[in-house]
Amino acid sequence: MISASTEDVVKLWQKAIISMLVTCVLGGLYLAHVWNQRRDPGVIARDQQNTKSNMDDFVIMRSMSPHYFENLKRIEGLTVWMKNGYVMPYFPATGGHIQFSKPAGKIPSAQKLEIKKFVKSSVPADLDTGMSHPAHQAFALFTMPPDAQQYAVAVGDIEGQEEAYFCDLEFFYDDPHTIYDHWSKDVWTAIDARQVKPGMSERQTHMAIGLNANYSSHEKGNRTVTYDQAGKKWVVTYVNDKATVIKAP
Repeated sequence: MISASTEDVVKLWQKAIISMLVTCVLGGLYLAHVWNQRRDPGVIARDQQNTKSNMDDFVIMRSMSPHYFENLKRIEGLTVWMKNGYVMPYFPATGGHIQFSKPAGKIPSAQKLEIKKFVKSSVPADLDTGMSHPAHQAFALFTMPPDAQQYAVAVGDIEGQEEAYFCDLEFFYDDPHTIYDHWSKDVWTAIDARQVKPGMSERQTHMAIGLNANYSSHEKGNRTVTYDQAGKKWVVTYVNDKATVIKAP
């Protein structure tokens, strides 16, 4: 005689097998549907057009998701690139000592950084580091090749037992040239020169001159945006997510 517990196990296995079969059948139907669509050249052309216009939304970006200071060890020694251009202040850090009284500026867009280590530090109460300003913060110590000078930028808040880290919001862990390799050579030439050219999208402009900006509306791609690129003011009007009017500094 099969015990009650054994019967329960058998039923669970039956349900699992049925669920797997249903998934396989549905997956097969979906693949057949896709195959039939791909046999229609008109569908292929439309799909390619839609994919091209939306490729930015499908890029893959690595994340490290540090939750505690010890997790930052995973990022030490890595080469990263700044996401939030002209937003995050940075400071000289000779010998690991952060010189808060001598701010070096704000890190440019897509700037290559070599992460050396992470440290905790108390911060002057009247100093803007880009964080929410608790008494203690975590900083990445880095260099900007070919400059060998070491600098520091805030990456997290430490308030008692509470910790919050924002490395994934601040850094690309892969070269953005490879992340957005579908952007044209002309676009990347403008970005590398930290310039804005007609036809660039908002995302491409952010990559070029940063995220320190004011927006005329919430309608992305159809609005006027005023950018502050380390004191240089750009005013760019977008129509259908293409820069149409550019007032350069």
